[in-house]
Amino acid sequence: MCVFCNQRSISGKMSFDISCVENEIETALSTLTSEDEVEIAFFGGSFTGIDRDLMSALLSLAQKYVDAGRVSSIRLSTRPDYIDEEILDILSRFSVRTVELGLQSMDDTVLEACKRGHTSSQAERACRLIKERGFSLIGQMMIGLPSSSVEKEIYTAKRICELGADGARVYPTVVFYGTELCDMMQSGEYIALSGDDAIFRTKEALKVFTEYGVPCIRVGLQSGENLSDASHVAGGANHSAIGELAMSALYLDKIFSELDRAENIPQNITVYCPKGEISKIVGQKRKNIEKICQKYGIKRVKVLEKAELLRYNIIIDLI
Repeated sequence: MCVFCNQRSISGKMSFDISCVENEIETALSTLTSEDEVEIAFFGGSFTGIDRDLMSALLSLAQKYVDAGRVSSIRLSTRPDYIDEEILDILSRFSVRTVELGLQSMDDTVLEACKRGHTSSQAERACRLIKERGFSLIGQMMIGLPSSSVEKEIYTAKRICELGADGARVYPTVVFYGTELCDMMQSGEYIALSGDDAIFRTKEALKVFTEYGVPCIRVGLQSGENLSDASHVAGGANHSAIGELAMSALYLDKIFSELDRAENIPQNITVYCPKGEISKIVGQKRKNIEKICQKYGIKRVKVLEKAELLRYNIIIDLI
């Protein structure tokens, strides 16, 4: 098992009973409207590594809902070393649209330090096979792993994009009790991410995905994955708003870059941003606005939405 994994703590599940799956699906479907696009997702990191009969049984169950028109497709997450032609042949028999790969890092020294059990070459091969077979690929990466660095994380983000990923997830490392990583942290062998470091390093990865036009569909673990439970989390980037803060930092970088190129900056400016992004531009407790005003001697920054702007794009009105 890799040094950071404690799947039972993350999922809250101590065992698995396939007979409960249909009830869980029905319960989830009952909370949705007819307008929602619905997928059945098998997450947990290594779906294609479980017993073949169990995997096929779960996919067959999900397929019944696709055939009935109640869900649109199937999504799953797995490891690069659990992807090969045989596995993809099986997935192709069902309505699997998206495969999420837990790549974590594309640097072999990081993978070795994490005892991940696969190499970057295996990860690249898995990405190529998935894309060649027509599946949508989501690349999952982690920030702040043992032996990692900002440079290695930027490289990982670039390789995810270059290998044709249709989207990405970024997970700043959270240290869970009961893991080897926790032992490493307590012995001083590993230093857990501070909040500021996690925000900065996540922002640098997001910048790469933005430049390549690859959407990041999630930053950080879901709020229900025991992040707030002190009995599970020993350290690391467990802030529930880490994604919001990293995106806010990215927007601030973009505003600084635009203003640095401006010849004349008036005392009042207007920043236009994509719909729903005002809070990220303003920053937590208006910190972004304060930094902009302080750096450029600006008295007032007005932030308005512009519906046609894509995410992470801004326009600054200096008139």
